[in-house]
Amino acid sequence: QVQLVESGGGLVQAGGSLRLSCAASGRTFSSHAMGWFRQAPGKEREFVAAISWTVGSTYYSDSLKGRFTVSRDNAKNTVYLQMNSLKPEDTAVYYCARRPGPSSAVLVRRASEYDYWGQGTQVTVSS
Repeated sequence: QVQLVESGGGLVQAGGSLRLSCAASGRTFSSHAMGWFRQAPGKEREFVAAISWTVGSTYYSDSLKGRFTVSRDNAKNTVYLQMNSLKPEDTAVYYCARRPGPSSAVLVRRASEYDYWGQGTQVTVSS
């Protein structure tokens, strides 16, 4: 059993920055990946970024690469999402999730591959 808790969301102005955190507890394993997804009203859930836990390989949505950075602190069992140059279209609920097993550049982008999800944190970017 794994529990994930996101934090750091809020209201920011366009062009601003925000850092999201996701703390994991419970039965975690060395071989897994932590991913970030988001869902805006009226839109499908979208892959944002992911990171493998032990090696630290990172994966990004092509459209967000350069503005968002994913990182992790293994000692704290915490994954971060640094968001810069935020735009109103970034407004969404952001979720962290865990995918078990070795990471794959293809599979980490699929929401169906993840078995545990946090409750989400709201990010609102005003114009």
